Amino acid sequence: MEYMRYAVFLLFVSLANADAQFGIFHHDNYFQPVHRLSGIGVDRKGVSDEVLAQRTALMIDSQTFGIMRDPHALEGAQRITSPRLQKVFDAAARTSGLPASLIAAVAYLESWGDARAESPAGPKGIMQFSQATARRAGLRMAYATRYRTTTQKQRVKVKGKWVTKNVTRKTPYTVLVSDDRLIPERAVPAAANYLAQMENKFGGRDLAVFAYHCGEGCVSDFIALAQQAKGMQNHPITVPRLFFGANPVYDREVYEKVKEHMARDFSPTYYFRVMRAEQLLSLYKVDPDAFRTLVEDYRNQTEPALRAHDRLAVWLKPQDVKYHSCEDLVREEGKSLARVTNNPPFFGFQLRTSGSGAIGSWDLKNQDHYMQAAPSAVGALTYIAFETRRLFDAMKVKNEKFVPLEVTSLVRPLDAQESEDGGMPAHCTGQVFDIAYDYLPPHEKECLDFVLDEIGWDGYLGFVQESGGMMHIGCAPSARDFFIKVYEETLDQKHSS
Repeated sequence: MEYMRYAVFLLFVSLANADAQFGIFHHDNYFQPVHRLSGIGVDRKGVSDEVLAQRTALMIDSQTFGIMRDPHALEGAQRITSPRLQKVFDAAARTSGLPASLIAAVAYLESWGDARAESPAGPKGIMQFSQATARRAGLRMAYATRYRTTTQKQRVKVKGKWVTKNVTRKTPYTVLVSDDRLIPERAVPAAANYLAQMENKFGGRDLAVFAYHCGEGCVSDFIALAQQAKGMQNHPITVPRLFFGANPVYDREVYEKVKEHMARDFSPTYYFRVMRAEQLLSLYKVDPDAFRTLVEDYRNQTEPALRAHDRLAVWLKPQDVKYHSCEDLVREEGKSLARVTNNPPFFGFQLRTSGSGAIGSWDLKNQDHYMQAAPSAVGALTYIAFETRRLFDAMKVKNEKFVPLEVTSLVRPLDAQESEDGGMPAHCTGQVFDIAYDYLPPHEKECLDFVLDEIGWDGYLGFVQESGGMMHIGCAPSARDFFIKVYEETLDQKHSS
């Protein structure tokens, strides 16, 4: 699985390098790496089918975090692959024409295979049907009337005199006495048939899966917008093209629709999660030990009973804490740590060296030693600034100028950093940096948000917006070689800047 991801990564980067060599983007005034991720930011305009396929594969793989970080991932796989449920999924596949593995993947994500799962929002059962959708799918819910008896003291007039008496009242209420949503043998076929209907309606299985989470009206709205979008008119409408085909500059209406639903319930990513769940369940059947290894890799290290809060919490391990004191930083300069060049006009970021929250403000005598990070972190910082600035330039915003991203923290030794919220001191790994976020102009902030999401969706970055307007960012272990190459390019270009 890791080999396949690496192969996709190499092709993805090679496509990007080809774009750069043929002059897809060129700007003489600031840093422009040859090593690029294709289809990112500005390059979404007119994204090719080949690049779209590569982004889709990376997006599906990156959903591993969202699935495997949940404490129910293992027990859910055990339930879903049980002989009883496998028979149910196979029967539903025969009646609906959909793969049993797809139906099982939806059940896995919806309930972890728990037949009596109940959402606070109302959906119930293994397939998490709402009442309205369940009725439409032919499921029955029977209610009975019950009465609640209460006795209260009340003043009443008897023969012209007021007296206190006990008054009994019966208040009717309804109870659900039987619910097909809680019976997998009924709920699973109904869900499969519903998905088949959506596939027939929208003309694509991916759109049917999208509709299962987002709703028919939601998908219809997306399709209507895509049909008017210039960059999508000559392509089949698919979930990947809806998701990766627009940006804040081009086909903005589609981009804003994706943004709206991502903020609501992340439904635009649901199809990718289902595809990854299908792969993971297949892995569990073939190699349960490999599945358990993934569970351990993505487990919350500080509170195993809770979901890991962010990707950095699972990517960075306690053994990655390498720098315990300033002496470690001195010893590792030019080895495991690289000095960060402070050239805002050229690289698009600046180091906060004075004032509140300055880098190394806790130890001004040795401040110079804190202007370092792992080469991969320097490359990631530089690449984020590059993609953010060229997207901002493409927006051509009146009365707004690009402001270099301000870096407020790089490497920090253990003796100068307390663990935040009981988590691991990530800055002591050299792999994490912080960017001041709130001060940015509105459109530049939008561009930075978009670029971080872009690179994060493809599994290259993890980031957390923290209190005080700081963005906490680090690259994935599997992407460090790529960002090191970007860093190496900075060494060549900064001398000629």
